[in-house]
Amino acid sequence: MKNKLANAILIALIGFPVIAAAQESFPEGSVPNEHNIAGAEYPRIGADNRVHFRIHAPNATKVEISFRGEMTKEADGWWSLVSKGPEVVGFHYYQIIVDGVSSADPNGKPFFGMGKWVSGIEIPEKGVDYYSIKNVPHGLVSQSQYYSDIRKEWRRCIVYTPAEYDKSPTKKYPVLYLQHGMGENETSWANQGKMNFIMDNLIAEGKAKPMIVVMDNGNIESLSLRPGESRQDAMKRFGGQFPDILVKEIIPHIEKNFRTLTDRENRAMAGLSWGGLLTFNTTLNNLDKFAYIGGFSGAGSIDLQNLDTVYGGVFKDRKAFNDKVHAFFLGIGSEERPERTKGLSDGLNAAGIKTIYYESPGTAHEFLTWRRCLKEFVPLLFVKK
Repeated sequence: MKNKLANAILIALIGFPVIAAAQESFPEGSVPNEHNIAGAEYPRIGADNRVHFRIHAPNATKVEISFRGEMTKEADGWWSLVSKGPEVVGFHYYQIIVDGVSSADPNGKPFFGMGKWVSGIEIPEKGVDYYSIKNVPHGLVSQSQYYSDIRKEWRRCIVYTPAEYDKSPTKKYPVLYLQHGMGENETSWANQGKMNFIMDNLIAEGKAKPMIVVMDNGNIESLSLRPGESRQDAMKRFGGQFPDILVKEIIPHIEKNFRTLTDRENRAMAGLSWGGLLTFNTTLNNLDKFAYIGGFSGAGSIDLQNLDTVYGGVFKDRKAFNDKVHAFFLGIGSEERPERTKGLSDGLNAAGIKTIYYESPGTAHEFLTWRRCLKEFVPLLFVKK
C-alpha cells in the first residue's frame, strides 16, 4: 500500500511540469530575452526581432511599455504588447508604466541608465559574436572602494583584470580608464556594454594587449539645477570635478592596489557621449599622463578656428602632439548625425593633428555603437610603433 501511494505521488510530481508546459504556449520562433531573470519567459524576442511583452498586473487600469505604447488587458490580470515593427539590433532600455508609475520590469535584471534603474532587451546581431561569452579565458570584474577627499564620500570603481592577471603575479599591466555617458554610472560598461566579453575575446584572439580597465562614476548620473541656475550653466559644471578625481585620486588608488605600469605610455582613456567630453577635459589637460585618447559619440568638441589656444595650447605644436598621442580615436554611429564627429576628425587631420575616424554602420546613440567603438579602439592601445 505504501509503495502504491509513493508511486502515485511520484507520478503526480513528475507529470505536473509536463501538464503545465503543455498548457503554456509561446509565440512561434520566440526566445526569452537574454536579460530576463532565471525562469522568466517574458519579454520574448521573436524571430522577426519584434519583442513580446507580458505583465501580470490584475489591479491596474492602464499598463504601458516605455517607447512602445499601451498594453492590452487579457484574462486573469495579464497584459500584453508586441512591438509594432522589428526592433533595431543591439541593447535597448525599457520600463513598465503602471497607472502612470514607471518601474523596472520585475522579470528583468536591472541596468542603470536614463538616470534610474531600468530594464533592457537585447536584439541579437546575426553572425556577430565579439561581445558574446565564449570558451576563452575570462578576466575578472571586481569592485574597488576608495575615499574621495574631493567629493568627501566613499566611492567605488569597477575594475577589469585580464585572465592572466592572477597567473602572472609579477607582471605589470597598462591601464585603460573607460567612462560611461550621461544618466549612467560605473556599472554601465560592464553590464549593458559587455566590455569584459569584448576584452576577453580580443585578448584571446591576440588582437589586444592584456590590460586593466577601470570604470568609475563620472558624476553624471542625473542633472539637477540649483536654485536660480539655468540648464546651460548646470551643464557646464556637469561632471566638472571628475578630471581632478581621476588624476588625483583614482589613478593613485589603482596604481597602489593593482599591478600597473605607471608611465603615460601605458595609460589610455576613452568615454562615450558625455564621458567623451570628460575624456577630452581630462586627457587634453593632462597630456603628460595619457598617450591614447578615445571619444565614442563624444559630447566634447574642439574649436578648430582657435586650435592653437584651446585646452591650454596643447595642439599648437602639431608634431609634439602627434608624438605624444599614439591614437586619437573618434567614433560615432551613422544614424546619430555623424557629420559632427567626421567634421572634427577631418578638421584636425587637415590641421596636422592625426586622428582615427570610425563610423558604426546603421547604429545611433546606443550601446551597439559604443561596443563597436571599443572593439575598434582597444587593438590600437599599447602597441609599440
